[in-house]
Amino acid sequence: MVWAPGVARAARKIAIAAAMGGGGLTALGATAYGLLIVESLVARKMIGQPHGLDGPPSDGVYGDFPGEPLTLAMLGDSTSVGLGASSPERTPAALIANGLAALAERPVRLCVLGRSGAASAELGEQVDQALPMRPDVAVIFVGANDVVTQTPPATAVRHLVKAVRRLREAGAEVVVGTCPDLGTVRPIAQPLRWVTRRWSRQLAAAQTVAVVDAGGRTVAFADLLGPEFDTNPSEMFGPDRFHPSDRGYAQAAYAVLPSVCTALGLWPEPRPGRGEGLQPIYLAAATAAEESGTEVSATRVAGQATGPHGRWVTLFRRRPGAMLNDA
Repeated sequence: MVWAPGVARAARKIAIAAAMGGGGLTALGATAYGLLIVESLVARKMIGQPHGLDGPPSDGVYGDFPGEPLTLAMLGDSTSVGLGASSPERTPAALIANGLAALAERPVRLCVLGRSGAASAELGEQVDQALPMRPDVAVIFVGANDVVTQTPPATAVRHLVKAVRRLREAGAEVVVGTCPDLGTVRPIAQPLRWVTRRWSRQLAAAQTVAVVDAGGRTVAFADLLGPEFDTNPSEMFGPDRFHPSDRGYAQAAYAVLPSVCTALGLWPEPRPGRGEGLQPIYLAAATAAEESGTEVSATRVAGQATGPHGRWVTLFRRRPGAMLNDA
C-alpha cells in the first residue's frame, strides 16, 4: 500500500496547524475512539505484571569502561519504559545504553523518565526532570497514546516540538522514534484497524517534519519495525498483543541505536543507497512513515537548508544488522 503523496499532504497540514496553534486533522469518530480506549485499558491490565505499569526498572550505569559517563535520557510512553519486558536488561532503554557504551567505550548513565500511558502533552514534565541531569542524548518514544486518546495531531506535534527544542537548547542530541502503526495490533479489528493505521502514519509523518525542523532526528516505527510483527505476532508482541515482546523491543532498540551513535559523532553519517538521499522534508516524512527503521535528518544543498518545497533532509533506511556488520 503506497500512501506517500496523501500522507505528505496530511503531514504538511498537521505541521502548519501545529505552528499556527490549531488542532489539525481528526480521523477517529466517537465509536472508534471508545474501542481504542477499551483495547488500551485491557492491554495495560493484562501486562501490568510482574513489574507493574512502570515497567522493569532499568536506570543505572551501563558499560564497564573508564571515563566520564555519557548521560542518556529516555522519555515517552510505555514503550520507552519497556512495559511488558521480562527483565530490566531487555528494555529498549537498557539495550540502547549497553550498545552505546560498547561503541563509545565509555560508561553510560541511563535515566528513564517515560511513563506508561503518557501522551505528548506529558513530555514537558519529563523534560523538566531530564534537564538537571544534563543529558548528552535524549531518546523519545511517543505517539501511540495520542492516537488512543484522540489528541488532535497538531496538538501532539506541538508538544513534541517544544520538548525537542528545549532539549536541543540545553545541548542534548535528540532521537525520536515516531508513532508506531497501530494498524498492526491484531486485537483491533477492521475497519478500525484501517482508520488507526491512517491516523498513526499521518501523525508519524508530521512528527518527522517537526522534529527535524527543531534540530532532532527521527527513526520510523512504521509497522512497529517491520513485517515480522505482521507475520510473527506471537513472537513480536507481548502477552497483551498490544505492547512489544522482548524480541519486539530489541527490534526497536537496534533500529534507534545507530541514529543515537551518529548523533553523538560516534558513528559516521550513513551513505544513502538508491531511492534514498536528499529529499524535501514532507516527501521524506511520508516515505519514512511507510517504511520501518527509516532515519530522517536535516542537511544542506549548496549551503541552503531549504529548497522550493521546504527543508532539505537526508533519508536513510537502517537495515537490520547493518551497524554490527559495518563494525
